[in-house]
Amino acid sequence: MSRAREHAGEHWLKRTFRKRGAGSWAAARKRAAHLAFGTSVLPLLIVGAIVLVDLAGGAGIFWLPLLAAGPALAATTSRPYGVLCVGVLASVLSAMLGLRDGVPGGELVAVLSALASVTLASVLASALRWRRERVLAAVRSVAEAAQHALLAPIPSNVGPFQVAVRYSAAAAEARIGGDLYALVPTPYGVRMIIGDVRGKGLPAVGTAALVLGVFREAAYDEPDLLDVVARIERSLARNLEYDDFVTAVVAGYPESGRLEVVNCGHAPPLHVHASGSVVSVDPVDPAPPLGLRALTGETPSLQVLPLADGDQLLLYTDGVTEARDHGREFYALAQGLARNVSDEPASTLAALDAELQAHVGGRLHDDAALLLLRKPLPAEPAEAVAAGVVPGPAVAGAGPAAAVVGCAKGSE
Repeated sequence: MSRAREHAGEHWLKRTFRKRGAGSWAAARKRAAHLAFGTSVLPLLIVGAIVLVDLAGGAGIFWLPLLAAGPALAATTSRPYGVLCVGVLASVLSAMLGLRDGVPGGELVAVLSALASVTLASVLASALRWRRERVLAAVRSVAEAAQHALLAPIPSNVGPFQVAVRYSAAAAEARIGGDLYALVPTPYGVRMIIGDVRGKGLPAVGTAALVLGVFREAAYDEPDLLDVVARIERSLARNLEYDDFVTAVVAGYPESGRLEVVNCGHAPPLHVHASGSVVSVDPVDPAPPLGLRALTGETPSLQVLPLADGDQLLLYTDGVTEARDHGREFYALAQGLARNVSDEPASTLAALDAELQAHVGGRLHDDAALLLLRKPLPAEPAEAVAAGVVPGPAVAGAGPAAAVVGCAKGSE
C-alpha cells in the first residue's frame, strides 16, 4: 500500500510540474507574441541598419547617437512597451558598439543618457497617442451607433418599386452629418425624401433627425403631399436658427403611373425612361429651401410626373453633382446615369459610384447620397419570384410600415 501511495505521489508531482512547465511556456510564448505585435518592424530595421554601418565603418561615436531614431520612430507606430523594447535594444547595442570601437567612457555615457532620455520621452508620447486613439475609437463607435439608428438597411423592394441607396462619405472619420433620405410605404402610397442640411457636425445631425422624424409622422398622417411639406416647414421654423435651412425633394406615388414631386431648393431629380433617355425634372415654380419660407413668403408647388413601367427616378444630393476632378470639372451625373443605367438599381448605383470615385481621384470633398427607384415591367415580378426575390405589394399602402432613413455629413 505504501509503495502504491509513493508511486501515486511521484506521478502527481510529475504531472503537476509538467502542467506548470507547459503553462509557463505557453504564457511566455503569448507574452512574446503580444510584445512582437506591439512593436513595429521599421524602427528595428533602422536600428539594424545603423549597427551595420557602424560595424562596416567603425566610426564609433559618429553613428551611435543615430540609434535614438529607433525609439523616436517607434513612438509613432508602436505601443509603449514596444517603444521601450526598441529603446532598450538600441541602448544595449550602443554600449556594445561603443566598447568595441573604443569610445571614451564619458562620451559613451553621454550617448547612453541621450538614448535613455529619448526612449522615455518616446514611451510617454506613445502612451498619450494610444490613449487618444482609444478615445477616438470610442467616439466613432458612438457615432456609428447614431448613424445606424438613423439609417436602417433598405429593402430591395418597397411597394411597387425596386430600390437602391448608395452613400459615399467624404472622410472615413465623418460617419454622420446632414445628408438625409427616407423611403416609407404609407396609406397614401410610397413617399420619399432626400435632403441636405446646411452646415456640418452635430447641429446638422440634429436638424436631419428632426426632418426625418417629422417626415415619417406626416407621411402617414397627411393625405396631401403639400401638407407633409408644410408640417416639416412649421417644425423647422420653430427649431432652426434664422440662417439655417434644408434643401429637399419630397416625392410620393399615390396611384399607379402618377408621381408627385415637391422641390424645395434641391437638385432636380433625374427621370430615366424605359427607353434609356434621361430627363431632369426641373421645378416649374422653384420654391425656397425648407426653413426659409417665412423670409420669402413663397410656397412650394406640386409637380405631377408620369412614371410608367420600366421608368426610374434618381434622387441625389449636391455632393454628386459638385464633385470635381483635378481639372476642376464637375461630374456630369445625367451623362453618367445614361451610360450606366440597367434594370438593377443596385448595379446602376454601384457603377455610378465607381465612376464618381474615379472622377475625383478616389476622394470626395463632400458626402454624396444617391437614391434610385425603378418601376418594374409587368412581366418582371413573376421572374423575381421564380428567382427567390419577392417584391413588395403593388397596391399603394399595402405591406408593413417599414421605414428607411439615413443621415450623414451635410454640405457647407
